[in-house]
Amino acid sequence: MLFQTLDDKKECAAIYVNGEMYYEKFPVNLTGTWRYTPGVGGQGIQYANLYFGNNDVGSACGNPQIKEEWENISSKLKCFLRSFKESKVDLAENCFFDLVPERFLLKFCEVKNRITEHVFEKHSKPENYDFLLTVDKMISEIKYRKLKIDVNSIGDHDFKSRQWKRKLLKTMPYVKYNLFGTKTGRLSTIKNSFPILTLPKKFRKVIKPQNNFFLELDYNAAELRTLLALSGEKQPSQDIHQWNVENVYHGSLTREEAKQRIFAWLYNPNSRDRLSSRVYSRSHVLRNHWNGNQVQTIYNREIEADKHHALNYIIQSTTSDLFLHQMIRVNNLLKGKKSFISFSIHDSLVIDFDETDIQLIPEIKEVFSDTSLGVFKTSVFKGSNYGEMKCIQ
Repeated sequence: MLFQTLDDKKECAAIYVNGEMYYEKFPVNLTGTWRYTPGVGGQGIQYANLYFGNNDVGSACGNPQIKEEWENISSKLKCFLRSFKESKVDLAENCFFDLVPERFLLKFCEVKNRITEHVFEKHSKPENYDFLLTVDKMISEIKYRKLKIDVNSIGDHDFKSRQWKRKLLKTMPYVKYNLFGTKTGRLSTIKNSFPILTLPKKFRKVIKPQNNFFLELDYNAAELRTLLALSGEKQPSQDIHQWNVENVYHGSLTREEAKQRIFAWLYNPNSRDRLSSRVYSRSHVLRNHWNGNQVQTIYNREIEADKHHALNYIIQSTTSDLFLHQMIRVNNLLKGKKSFISFSIHDSLVIDFDETDIQLIPEIKEVFSDTSLGVFKTSVFKGSNYGEMKCIQ
């Protein structure tokens, strides 16, 4: 039995089933809906957005008539949302279904149900479905963790500072990730999310912890380590750029020169570098993970790719999924604790840390570092705000 949720906050649990709204006790035997919502559903429920591989309901429409209906109802939805914004109604603090007419909700959910049904009929369950669902649940938790933002820490001394200050004053302090925002699976953020991925480093100090301090875990050259592992090599325990100086370039370069050379070679599929290729085997990786048209990673992610993009997609996608697997493990370790994951930036994980959990830091680092491709060297940083983080390990 298909259903649709009317909000995505735990305290706003309400669903649509067979032409009716349910605000308290829900029917049993619910089978599928468009997307996971905290507080609604149970074991065995399937989520159509994970089958489709996109959060955009409109692009999944089955026929022109349904598409037109969805566009019309979506246009009305945008009008409601625009009016809430102009009236300064905080949807993070209010239930959406309390703010709009029920007749609109009935029509909206019925069209969405038809699109959901079409997706289940036309699309197969992906091999990495369980992983995608776990990630979706995790980023749903992050979505409603309010950031503590102090825009006054920026100051007004130049145009760019004033520009960012104005922007942040208008932005809701919530990080909202898009699971399907990139081809490779790397998380992006949705429109109107706090710009955590694009915030200049010099303005990161605006983000303060809710608890005692921020703890950041950051891999040492994660994509290089991924390529090294996929080439059949073991992970070095030391800084990988220094390891390259000694084991790839025979001590002929400085660390900085080695770093520049390996990345210049790595991200240019037409480049030739005998020493780099001797250890990091691009041809071996391509043979194992690209069939000429499609990349398939060790995490069961499939991506259409030509030869020019294939290696980059393999490395970036594998690294992204590896990081998300480790992020899930850390998130599970923090269940029931005062500390929590605040956000992530690519392969860097930031925890809002409470000092009562301080004994967990060595275990968190060990769990984060111990990946399916070997132990990745991890740096740990601590700070009273996100702009002033100091290495502690």
